[in-house]
Amino acid sequence: MSEISKEMTIGEILRTNPAVAPVLMEAGMHCLGCPSAQGESLEEAAMVHGMDINELMSRINAL
Repeated sequence: MSEISKEMTIGEILRTNPAVAPVLMEAGMHCLGCPSAQGESLEEAAMVHGMDINELMSRINAL
Protein backbone atom coordinates (compact mmCIF):
# COMPACT_ATOMS: atom_id res chain seq x y z
CA MET A 1 0.00 0.00 0.00
CA SER A 2 1.23 3.50 -0.79
CA GLU A 3 1.97 5.78 2.10
CA ILE A 4 -0.72 8.30 2.93
CA SER A 5 0.31 11.83 3.86
CA LYS A 6 -1.58 14.79 5.27
CA GLU A 7 -0.69 16.75 2.11
CA MET A 8 -2.72 14.36 -0.08
CA THR A 9 -6.24 15.30 -1.08
CA ILE A 10 -9.04 13.22 0.35
CA GLY A 11 -9.77 12.01 -3.18
CA GLU A 12 -6.16 10.82 -3.60
CA ILE A 13 -6.29 9.07 -0.24
CA LEU A 14 -9.49 7.23 -1.12
CA ARG A 15 -8.08 6.16 -4.49
CA THR A 16 -4.90 4.96 -2.75
CA ASN A 17 -6.74 3.08 0.01
CA PRO A 18 -10.57 3.02 0.06
CA ALA A 19 -10.44 1.39 3.52
CA VAL A 20 -9.66 4.85 4.94
CA ALA A 21 -13.23 6.00 4.22
CA PRO A 22 -14.73 4.63 7.48
CA VAL A 23 -11.99 6.32 9.51
CA LEU A 24 -12.75 9.66 7.84
CA MET A 25 -16.49 9.16 8.28
CA GLU A 26 -16.04 8.38 11.99
CA ALA A 27 -13.98 11.55 12.30
CA GLY A 28 -16.89 13.60 10.93
CA MET A 29 -15.84 13.97 7.30
CA HIS A 30 -19.12 12.86 5.77
CA CYS A 31 -18.77 14.49 2.37
CA LEU A 32 -16.05 12.29 0.92
CA GLY A 33 -17.38 12.61 -2.61
CA CYS A 34 -17.98 16.36 -2.64
CA PRO A 35 -15.86 18.68 -4.80
CA SER A 36 -13.89 19.88 -1.76
CA ALA A 37 -12.64 16.34 -1.20
CA GLN A 38 -11.00 16.41 -4.61
CA GLY A 39 -9.06 19.62 -4.04
CA GLU A 40 -8.63 19.89 -0.28
CA SER A 41 -5.72 18.27 1.51
CA LEU A 42 -6.39 16.05 4.49
CA GLU A 43 -4.66 18.63 6.68
CA GLU A 44 -6.93 21.40 5.36
CA ALA A 45 -10.02 19.27 5.87
CA ALA A 46 -8.96 18.44 9.43
CA MET A 47 -8.51 22.12 10.17
CA VAL A 48 -11.94 23.00 8.75
CA HIS A 49 -13.52 20.23 10.83
CA GLY A 50 -11.63 21.21 13.99
CA MET A 51 -9.65 17.97 14.16
CA ASP A 52 -6.12 17.25 15.29
CA ILE A 53 -4.32 16.16 12.11
CA ASN A 54 -1.75 14.12 14.03
CA GLU A 55 -4.46 12.11 15.79
CA LEU A 56 -6.26 11.56 12.49
CA MET A 57 -3.02 10.43 10.81
CA SER A 58 -2.41 8.00 13.68
CA ARG A 59 -5.83 6.45 13.10
CA ILE A 60 -5.24 6.20 9.36
CA ASN A 61 -1.77 4.69 9.80
CA ALA A 62 -3.20 2.12 12.20
CA LEU A 63 -5.10 0.50 9.31
